[in-house]
Amino acid sequence: MHRQADGRRAVFVDRDGTLIVERGDLGDPEGVELVPGAAAAVRRLKDAGLLTVLVTNQSGIAKGLFSFEDFEAVQERLVELLADEGVRLDQVYMCPHHPDVTGPCDCRKPGPGMYRRAADELSIDLARSFYVGDRWRDVAVTKEVGGTFFLVQTGAAGQGAPPGSDRVADLAEAVDHILAILKHEEVASA
Repeated sequence: MHRQADGRRAVFVDRDGTLIVERGDLGDPEGVELVPGAAAAVRRLKDAGLLTVLVTNQSGIAKGLFSFEDFEAVQERLVELLADEGVRLDQVYMCPHHPDVTGPCDCRKPGPGMYRRAADELSIDLARSFYVGDRWRDVAVTKEVGGTFFLVQTGAAGQGAPPGSDRVADLAEAVDHILAILKHEEVASA
């Protein structure tokens, strides 16, 4: 089904360069550092009743740069840092593939696989959801499934985005816009 019409709204957040500081192919939990303001931004999303779903390409696994266990250790460190700030993510989806090594797949961003899986598992309406990332491939899925995207200037600073694409400073500013949209919708429907 994938779309879950009238399903829940979610915010799909990229990991490296959006939620945590970009470090390339990160397989060491010691390298995990939250982007300033990111935990507070996630808290605001949760307080607004939105699902917060992490979607991340981790091709370093396919390339042999780090193992799945290394990825899990990095994720555990991220969970700890967020928990220290009193927040948690609702779900994490990861693509370990790289087309040059494993061949094509539908889960690697910008493909829709991780988003469709989330829609099915969490009853998410993709067309009414929000997408935040530091690269065009993190948000390009909106051209296929709908939704509203925000390119952040942290990390890769919107790498690959078409000219004229709107950009925001960071996850915190994206959340400002998301909450403003929700407030406007609430007022309009009253």
